[in-house]
Amino acid sequence: MKLEYFQMIDRVVSFDGESIVVESTIPDASPVFEGHFPGYPLMPGVLLVETMAQASGWLLLKLGNFERMPFLMGVKEAKFRSFIGPGTPVTVHAQRLHDGSGYAVTKARIEANGKRICDAELTLRIMDFPAPELAAAMRGRGQELGLA
Repeated sequence: MKLEYFQMIDRVVSFDGESIVVESTIPDASPVFEGHFPGYPLMPGVLLVETMAQASGWLLLKLGNFERMPFLMGVKEAKFRSFIGPGTPVTVHAQRLHDGSGYAVTKARIEANGKRICDAELTLRIMDFPAPELAAAMRGRGQELGLA
């Protein structure tokens, strides 16, 4: 996980056509932890949501053969159940609930040490890639993650 570059996913563990499981490790050090919180570093909730959104995005990219780009548009019923700090390995699950009319809805959750950390229902807009460079970058990153 590279927080400063918003690369929240380290590797794809499984993909079954409707869901994806990915893994990542919260970095041991990041400027984010200097302010969140001094002496008690915790992964910010907004970055946990971003991690679930990225897992959902990779799921939708794969389902669409990397032909269109998903963009996060909404977060519904996000629940944070526990805290996680630096160095923690996490598993992220995302499942497609609905896809149509240019939007997709997923349900995602993050677990660490066998414990549910957070979950949410996410809405993503599926659009043509706004630039060929973005399409190429996403395909390349997908290969790095083991999603190709």
